[in-house]
Amino acid sequence: MERYIIKKGKKLRYGYTTGTCAAAAAKAATKMLYLQEKINNITINTPKGWNLTLDIKDIEIKKDCVSCCVIKDSGDDSDVTDGIKIYAKAERKNDKGIEITGGIGIGKVTKPGLSVPVGKPAINPVPMKMIKEEVKKVLHKDRGVTITIYAPEGVKIAEKTFNPNLGIIGGISIIGTTGIVEPMSEEAFKDSLALELSILKEEGVNKAIFAPGNYGRDFAKKISLKEDYVVKTSNFIGFMLEKAVEYGIEETLWIGHIGKLVKVAGGIFNTHSKVADGRMEILAAYYGLMSNSKELIGKILECKTTEEAVGYILNENNKDVFKYIAERVSKRCENRVKNKLKVGTLLFSNQYGILGICPYGKKLLEEFKNE
Repeated sequence: MERYIIKKGKKLRYGYTTGTCAAAAAKAATKMLYLQEKINNITINTPKGWNLTLDIKDIEIKKDCVSCCVIKDSGDDSDVTDGIKIYAKAERKNDKGIEITGGIGIGKVTKPGLSVPVGKPAINPVPMKMIKEEVKKVLHKDRGVTITIYAPEGVKIAEKTFNPNLGIIGGISIIGTTGIVEPMSEEAFKDSLALELSILKEEGVNKAIFAPGNYGRDFAKKISLKEDYVVKTSNFIGFMLEKAVEYGIEETLWIGHIGKLVKVAGGIFNTHSKVADGRMEILAAYYGLMSNSKELIGKILECKTTEEAVGYILNENNKDVFKYIAERVSKRCENRVKNKLKVGTLLFSNQYGILGICPYGKKLLEEFKNE
C-alpha cells in the first residue's frame, strides 16, 4: 500500500531506503536458502513502524547459497540511488548465527568520524540491525548464514554522492534511520552535509574551505587549493556555520560565486532562491556606497544575472566594491556565530575569475594552497 504526504499543497509519495532493500533481500535470500523454493515477495517491518511487502527480483537458487535483489524506490524524492538493485547473497555456514558483510558496489569506510568503523563496509548501524532482525525471523536458531550485501551499479552511482568526500570508497552506503524515504527531506540532506565536518574533526583539522555549490568546489580546485579541506554547504550557510563551531572548526574560507554569497552580505543565511533572493538589490546597495552613478545602480537592479551586473561594474573600473562585499560576508558570518569562528571570503565570477577577497581570506588562501 502506497503512502503519501502533503507538502506545500503537493501530494508526494513516500519511498524506502537502501537499508530497507538490503534487509528485505537478505530475509528473502535466507528464507529461500532453506526452503530451496522461489518466493515472489517478502514482508518486513521498518523502524518507522510501517510494514512493507516488497517484490523480490533476480533470484538465483543453489544448494548452499541464494542471491536475489530488491529495487530501490525513492518515491517522489530526488535521489541518485532511485531504481538501483540492492542484492543479498545468503550462504550456509557451519556455525550458528548471522554474519553480514559487503560486496561489490558497497563502499568501504576509510576515515574515522562516521558511524561505521574504518575498514568496514558502509552499512550504517540501523540498516545493519534491520538486516539481522529480519534474517533472524526466518533462520532456525540452530543454523547459521553469511549475508553479503552488494550492488553492482553502486560503483558508478557512488561518484554522484558525498561518499568520496567522506572517505567511503568503492560504492554506495546502505543507509536509513527509519527505513522510509520522506520526499524532499531537507533535514536528511543537511545531516549529510555536516558529516564532512565530522570527518575533519576526527582528523584533528580545525579549519575548512566552505563552498556553497559545485561552482565553488571546482573553483577551489582550479586555483590549486587543498581538496581535502573543501566542504560543500549547499544553500544552508547559517546551519553549516553553526555546525562548524559545534565540530571545533576555528577558521573557514568561503569560496563562492558572487550570485550566491552576495546574499550573505545582506544577512541571508539560507540562499535558496525560494527562501530569499535580493541579489541585485544587495549588489546595487553596496555599489551605491562607492559610486554616485544612479544610472548604473538602475542597470544593476534590472539585470537578470549577477554575471551581467558584474560586467557593468567592472566596466566602470570599480572592482573595490567586491572586496568590500567579501569583507561584509565574512563579518556577517562571524556575527552569526557570535565570533566563535574566524571567516575569510573569496568571491568569484564564472566569466571574470576572482572578483574580491577580504584580508583574512588572503591569509587563509595562502594556508590552503597546495605545496
